[in-house]
Amino acid sequence: MAPAGLTLAGVQAPDWRALARGLDGSLVRPGDATYDRARRLFNPAYDKIRPAAVAYCATPADVAECVAFARRYNVPVTSRSGGHSYGGYSTGTGLVVDVSRLSSIRHSAGLATIGAGAKLVDVYAKLSKLGVSIPAGTCPTVGIAGLTLGGGLGVVSRRYGLTCDVLTEVDMVTADGRRITCSPSSHPDLFWASRGGGGGNFGIATSFTFRSHGTREVTVFFLHWPWAKAGAVLRAWQKWAPSAPDGLWSNLHLSRDPSPDVTVGGLYLGSKAGCEKQLQMLADRVGSDPSSRYVRHVPYQQAMMIMAGCSSYSVSECHRPGSLPGETANGKLVRDTFSAKSHIAYAPLGDAGIRALVAQVARPGRHTVLLDALGGAIARVRPDATAFPHRKALYSVQYYAHFDGARAWARAAHTAMRTYFGDHAYVNYIDPDLKGFLGQYYGPNAPRLVRTKSQYDPTGLFHLPQGL
Repeated sequence: MAPAGLTLAGVQAPDWRALARGLDGSLVRPGDATYDRARRLFNPAYDKIRPAAVAYCATPADVAECVAFARRYNVPVTSRSGGHSYGGYSTGTGLVVDVSRLSSIRHSAGLATIGAGAKLVDVYAKLSKLGVSIPAGTCPTVGIAGLTLGGGLGVVSRRYGLTCDVLTEVDMVTADGRRITCSPSSHPDLFWASRGGGGGNFGIATSFTFRSHGTREVTVFFLHWPWAKAGAVLRAWQKWAPSAPDGLWSNLHLSRDPSPDVTVGGLYLGSKAGCEKQLQMLADRVGSDPSSRYVRHVPYQQAMMIMAGCSSYSVSECHRPGSLPGETANGKLVRDTFSAKSHIAYAPLGDAGIRALVAQVARPGRHTVLLDALGGAIARVRPDATAFPHRKALYSVQYYAHFDGARAWARAAHTAMRTYFGDHAYVNYIDPDLKGFLGQYYGPNAPRLVRTKSQYDPTGLFHLPQGL
């Protein structure tokens, strides 16, 4: 027999009990009552992956302890904030470092300091009580860490920038176990890389500090057209949305989920009358009024709940149900089995591209193509000022499908539209199928990111299938 603590190969076996004793948080292992729930991501497609352990870290010191453990025993380590990685990269067969308990949200002197595990619904709710917010996304259970590190497209980004654009510093545990603060004056290369370079590449973030903006009542809207108008709405929207006033953000959803639908939704940082004026400009471009319309002037927090699909829920209900960190006892949100891919559009689709995209959505299945407007403040940042390179793009494109045939549809739609959109993709919609992914996610910023990776993680402790 091998001596205690050693494998037959003579390599020291991980001492999981020692790790558990060293944490202020908790360590969940196979066989524990909560293990099967603790290992799950948002997407059930990855339920077959069985980590050796999930550490719910209560402090940054816990995170450093986990990193040191992974390095000492050569255990694969993966960070997890919200568990929404499209490629399943927020889990693995080794140690999953979950930062959900690092969820404090504080505000002082115009700055919001937010724990890396905070969920967007809680960020909006807490800050709105103080009359402030930050530019962020719509999915309520997404963690602030993944969103920010990949760039952070959001519903007020055309006015205030991406989530990463208002980042002033980030606290991180690096591969050598150091706890550092990155800012423009401290570890500036790592700070630059943390603004769009993707999560899980350089270290494990524990806290972010952002510039906040004041909030007020805003106008939300949803317009529907019949499917016969899909091409006309797409043609009009892609020229209207990216060049609209900065205060207007919108998306276009072309759906067959389950029946065909054309929806333009969004948010306007202004009055209902001002919003109606902008929407009429879109309808004029389409050549017909929408078949239905919803336009409401509401408090900022209510608008965020509407955009999250939680308009009829409380903040507590707008979570996944359960007793684990990040869950609530009365949570009502369910997991979703899906497959997704992305493009970034740098030019409007011509007639052939419009026909091709509409045809892809019309195919049998349960799926949606989601277009989110860029432009405005996003475009006024140089492509090399942060790691996020797509500053001159018009809009993002997401192919999102559920249930049987989802992966085949997403692949076929993405392949069909590559001719028209080219090879540009958003790292926060990470896609395991992509070849040449560094160029597609990061463009000309990729070489600098690779250099930064080699500086802060020279041995590749933080390894992802599509990592740097």
